[in-house]
Amino acid sequence: MKQGKRLRIQLGFFLLQNPFLKNFITGKIYQGNLKVLCSPGLNCYSCPAAAVSCPIGAAQFFLAGVKSSISLYVTGFLMIIGVMFGRFICSYVCPMGLLQDLMYRIKTPKLVLRLRFLRYVKYVILVVFVVLLPMIAAHELTGLGQPWFCKYICPSGTIFGAVPLLLVNDFLQRLIGTQFVFKIIVAAGIVSAAVSIYRIFCRVLCPLGAIYALFNKISILHMHCDREKCLSCGSCSKECQLMITPASKPNDFECVRCGKCVNACKNKALTYKISRTVNKPLPKSD
Repeated sequence: MKQGKRLRIQLGFFLLQNPFLKNFITGKIYQGNLKVLCSPGLNCYSCPAAAVSCPIGAAQFFLAGVKSSISLYVTGFLMIIGVMFGRFICSYVCPMGLLQDLMYRIKTPKLVLRLRFLRYVKYVILVVFVVLLPMIAAHELTGLGQPWFCKYICPSGTIFGAVPLLLVNDFLQRLIGTQFVFKIIVAAGIVSAAVSIYRIFCRVLCPLGAIYALFNKISILHMHCDREKCLSCGSCSKECQLMITPASKPNDFECVRCGKCVNACKNKALTYKISRTVNKPLPKSD
């Protein structure tokens, strides 16, 4: 799929999940019946335009003991989306993915980094900030946990939720403290880094990306390399900004399925597939 078409799909999904654009002006947050539904991507509940909720935020509320009834729904939802799409969601549905892609389009020198060990940080964040801390670090008065990832890290909540609300709400502006300043610094750092490093947040910090990555190798929608068509020319590897070798590992955990390798393959060996197809071993070079 051509990248211009992918961008249009991303914008379409953003508007589908955030249709109440006038709320950016009024400073209101939609709280209707649709908010019980989760977005497949990191779409913040507090975004004024949002019609749906963030699955990571919902999961933290459950783990913190706030809404125990949503446990099976959120868990089942994430598993179903993961089994169906894997990290395809990261490239086509997630607002943070869209924002990073737009920032990367800015014409500046680019850094192509493998991020060998940093890519495991997102799994640590998933386990510690999304699961453990909301469960064990209870508030001394209420006895309930807190949404640690949303509160201290999530740039999506800061960029799409907090900042738009602060711009039009004088009362919230008077409540700004060190915690918000810290989150602004985190969000600004991620957005700035995204200009030069492709999908830095997805690769290093996103717990939702970590969940979907676990399903990449078994998802129904997946990448497939036709070994009979593959020329072992390396065009796909040169195009991949995640430093993956799509021909030999088309469903690598880090692959966000942006489709750039598909476009780069001259012999059309790389494709999106729906049915599960086992790749044959790559032919040995002479």
